[in-house]
Amino acid sequence: MSEEKIKLVIVDDHPLVLDGLVSRLERSEQIEVIAQASNGEEAIKVVEQLMPDVVLMDINMPVMNGIEAAEIFKEKFSSVKLLVLSMHDDREYVMSMAQAGAKGYVLKSASADEMLMAIKAVHMGGIYFSPSIAQILTSKDNRRQDESLSSREQVVLALLASGMSNKEMARELDISVRTVETHRRNIKTKLDITTTPGLVRYAIDNGLCD
Repeated sequence: MSEEKIKLVIVDDHPLVLDGLVSRLERSEQIEVIAQASNGEEAIKVVEQLMPDVVLMDINMPVMNGIEAAEIFKEKFSSVKLLVLSMHDDREYVMSMAQAGAKGYVLKSASADEMLMAIKAVHMGGIYFSPSIAQILTSKDNRRQDESLSSREQVVLALLASGMSNKEMARELDISVRTVETHRRNIKTKLDITTTPGLVRYAIDNGLCD
C-alpha cells in the first residue's frame, strides 16, 4: 500500500516561478500539487475549497500579501500548515510570518531536496527554517533588534499617537487594515507595551510625535 501524498497548494504571483515549483516538487512521489494561486486572496478561496495539508506561499504579492493571508489562515484554517517561500531573508519579514503562524521559512534559492524536506517537516507537525533564516532567529542580537522599530513601524506608531484609527492609518499609508493591525502587534511585542496609552507615551517620550 503506497503512502498517501501530501496535498500542497503553491501561492506565488510569478507564473514562471509557479511552473518551476510545480515541476520540481511533483517529481517527488510524496507530493501532490492540488492547486495554485497568484495572491493571498486567491489562496484563501482555494484553501477554503480544498483544505490542503500544506500551503507553500510567497510574501510579496498583489491584492493581498502573504502576511495578511497568513493571519487569515491562522484564524480560519488552523489545521493547514503554512510554509513561507521567499527571496527575502530580512528579519522583519521572518518575524512577521512566524508571528502570523507560519511553521517554516524557505528561501527561493533552496534546492528541491530542501523544499521537500521543509514540506515534510511542517506536514508532520514540526518546523523548518533555511539555515540562514534560523541563524537570524537565534542571533545573540535578537533582544536588541526586537527593541528597535523599523521605519514603517515608527510611522505607524507616530500616526497612532496622533489619534488615527486603524482605518485612517490604512488609508494614509495605502495598506490594508489587517497590515496596520500586524504592525501594531509587532510594535507591542518589540516594545513590550500592551496598551495604547503606553504606546502613545513611548512615542511622545522618543520624539515620534508632539
